[in-house]
Amino acid sequence: MTGMVGTKTIFLSALFFTLIGVAYCKGYDFTKKHSPNHLPQFYLVMAVVRFLLVASAVGIYAFLSENRTATMEFAAMFFAMYVVTMVVTLKLKH
Repeated sequence: MTGMVGTKTIFLSALFFTLIGVAYCKGYDFTKKHSPNHLPQFYLVMAVVRFLLVASAVGIYAFLSENRTATMEFAAMFFAMYVVTMVVTLKLKH
């Protein structure tokens, strides 16, 4: 596949963000139930963890990929999915 992000990559990326979103929602509910005064800290920690996971995934893809165009497309798609995940989790839990 030259210069195009494959279906398998898109599926795995969507699965990645789904898992991160579910972890955020479950963690938010747990923190709200047991220690609601720590919700701001929870949000900040999860924001950092999400960003580090996303940056690591893009970095690993770039390191392993031999096609610069595919890498750029993957990075753009992945960061767009990151933004959508941030918006959706904020709308669901705030």
